[in-house]
Amino acid sequence: MNKYRILVTGGAGFIGSNLVETLLKHPQVSFVRVLDNLSNGHRRNIEDFLDNPRFEFIEGDIRDYSTCIQACKGIDRISHQAALGSVPRSIKAPLTTNAVNIGGTLNIFTAAKDSDIKRVVYACSSSTYGDSPALPKREDVIGNPISPYAVSKLVNELYASVYAKLYDINFVGLRYFNVFGPKQDPNGAYAAVIPLFVKAIMENKPPTINGDGLQSRDFTFVANAVQANIKGLFTEKEDALNEVYNIAVGERITILDLFENLKEVAGSYLEPNFGPDRVGDVKHSLADISKAKNYLGYDPEITVREGLRIAYEWYMENQQIYNLAL
Repeated sequence: MNKYRILVTGGAGFIGSNLVETLLKHPQVSFVRVLDNLSNGHRRNIEDFLDNPRFEFIEGDIRDYSTCIQACKGIDRISHQAALGSVPRSIKAPLTTNAVNIGGTLNIFTAAKDSDIKRVVYACSSSTYGDSPALPKREDVIGNPISPYAVSKLVNELYASVYAKLYDINFVGLRYFNVFGPKQDPNGAYAAVIPLFVKAIMENKPPTINGDGLQSRDFTFVANAVQANIKGLFTEKEDALNEVYNIAVGERITILDLFENLKEVAGSYLEPNFGPDRVGDVKHSLADISKAKNYLGYDPEITVREGLRIAYEWYMENQQIYNLAL
């Protein structure tokens, strides 16, 4: 069995650190290096790995090409998770979003080329579907982007396609749908909805739901996203490479029902407040995951309900990290 040295960009972030934990236990992995500038990630997310002789952390920015080259030294395969997330943040800061998500990703792809790395798995986004009303979302039917973040993620896919044709690199793109779970930070201006709900319940303060709460999403537990990365990194199926895949559960739930489910898990009777619709948001999202199942062997094992229970228990055990209080 081949042993691989893996670079995870954004490996101190939410999805990245969960992936690193799994990679360090994987029989095909001999070494894991993380590149992260800690702007969104946290050292605490990788604290448990720092003493592992098979792990290395480089604090650096993907916007700096020489740093990317340094991070790629001796590496066999890359999982590129580093990005500036959040649709609202991209609307507020389009130049930074472009610099990180497009410029930074192009740096990583080019560093892979210049370092003779033959496979890159990279994080895409369901935001790429833009204004397309079609449900469920299928990889070959997209609309026009409706936020700078969506534009940046679409450009990543275009660059991957071009680099695959020009430079003999294999890419696997993973269009994440609303990933949640342990290590997702509930603090900050651009925190995601589930950790915000958890924080509200634990502090017994009503959360604000944007719009009427009837917008729906295909929420995906982080272990499913990690599984997809593992499949993409190690698949030996040629026809699975240089493709983009929806990574989700294939079920949708409204934001209101999501909150009700989480209340039930937590034993809470809190009622939400309602605010204005969020600019740049799509109303409904639901993934067709048949392509990922057929080509990658992707099999999302954790349901939304089970994922909410695991996540809530994790936040309960780690409430001091986020200054949460019951």
